[in-house]
Amino acid sequence: MTEAQKPASSANLSEEELVLSTLEPDQLAEAKKQPIPRRRLTAAELLVLWFLRIYLLFMMVAIVYQAWTSAR
Repeated sequence: MTEAQKPASSANLSEEELVLSTLEPDQLAEAKKQPIPRRRLTAAELLVLWFLRIYLLFMMVAIVYQAWTSAR
């Protein structure tokens, strides 16, 4: 497959940046309207995100408790 035959989706990041930098403002706005599909996360990534959510909830409780005990 030659360079001319490659599909547009196989363009690398620098080529996409070059294309986006040459668009007129209205063309750029229209290009940005195209939806980007969600990324599928691996099990390890999901596990890390759940641990971060649990940690966040724990820290929120700790902060509320500290504020409540210092106000007494």
